[in-house]
Amino acid sequence: MSKKKVVLGVGGGIAAYKACEVLRGLTESGHDVRVVPTEAALNFVGAATFEALSGHPVHTGVFTEVPEVQHVRVGKEADLVLIVPATANLLAKAAHGIADDLLTNTLLTARCPVAFFPAMHTEMWEHAATQHNVGLLRSRGAVVTEPAAGRLTGKDTGKGRLADPEEIVDLARLLLANPDALPRDLEGRRVVVSAGGTREPLDPVRYLGNRSSGKQGYALARVAAQRGAEVTLIAAHTVALPPPAGVELEHVSTAEQLRQAVHQAAKAADVVVMAAAVADFRPASFAEHKIKKSDDQPDPTIVLDRNADILAELVANRRPGQLIVGFAAETGDERGSVLDHARAKLKRKGADLLVVNAVGDGKAFEVEENSGWLLSSNGAERAIPLGAKSQLAATVWDTVVDFSTSPVGHDR
Repeated sequence: MSKKKVVLGVGGGIAAYKACEVLRGLTESGHDVRVVPTEAALNFVGAATFEALSGHPVHTGVFTEVPEVQHVRVGKEADLVLIVPATANLLAKAAHGIADDLLTNTLLTARCPVAFFPAMHTEMWEHAATQHNVGLLRSRGAVVTEPAAGRLTGKDTGKGRLADPEEIVDLARLLLANPDALPRDLEGRRVVVSAGGTREPLDPVRYLGNRSSGKQGYALARVAAQRGAEVTLIAAHTVALPPPAGVELEHVSTAEQLRQAVHQAAKAADVVVMAAAVADFRPASFAEHKIKKSDDQPDPTIVLDRNADILAELVANRRPGQLIVGFAAETGDERGSVLDHARAKLKRKGADLLVVNAVGDGKAFEVEENSGWLLSSNGAERAIPLGAKSQLAATVWDTVVDFSTSPVGHDR
């Protein structure tokens, strides 16, 4: 991605310290970041910290560098404006056009995408005034993300926690690559996403597994939530990943556990996306004790049983109007190319859409970027160029929305 100019606005909340991690992530991605805090934010993080990390001077008022007209220039020159954290006070000022410092002036002059990442107590987030302000900002094209749920200031817990800095950086990079990637076009839809790789235990210390990190499934859930969907994420062995903000997360381990969880959640879902790497086979028996190697005993033989085909079951049991999206990790062989195998799988499984990844040689698994193809049951095929996994996720959701509103999709 080419170098972009990003304005990082910092509100006066305890979560302001996390803006430093966002700043670091964006600068390490190669972008030029200018920090514009409120005066209150400097009670939490000093100007020197922001200056050291960004390489730019930090100001809060409009009466510094007056000849530069920075209260207009900063916003006009930006490719993206992020507000981290967006307090209730900042959301209110932005919604009603109040411009009483450098940051709020910047918000009025910016003509680039503007994204707010809220952080406040649950009662403040749920207050009718805050929700009204959020609605106003969204109606004008601003991105106001859903906050996370978790530990707040003091002993309180609930919705209103700032999203993880890694997630904020990921969504910022998505908006820089595609300013239209986060419309609120999934509002009112219930979405189920599976992610990660299942593990089938052999004995108390060993298992059959795969290399899936779960990052693609998490990206799909994250983007869907920020496009307005009610998202349930069923994840297998992804504890190292921060939970996406605004998503209900359920952890599972084996293919059977994932199968039961997905079928239960799918009963009320409008869209089900099977991005998890599910084991095709499991050991026929579980050894109660660790399997040991022995010089005077033959090597053990492991008998495998076939696991259920969850995607095929979802298709067979789908509700009227429900959309099913599958994933396929493929390698070409003497019988055909990656796309040949994928087309046959789409026909065999009966899904509405199939995301196809070519795997091997550092592709798809355990990496930050992804590419592939998106095949539709109506015969349409779309190549997805290499990019961040959130970019692929946005492409999938664009296609889901288009498919759902097409005559073929509507008949589902």
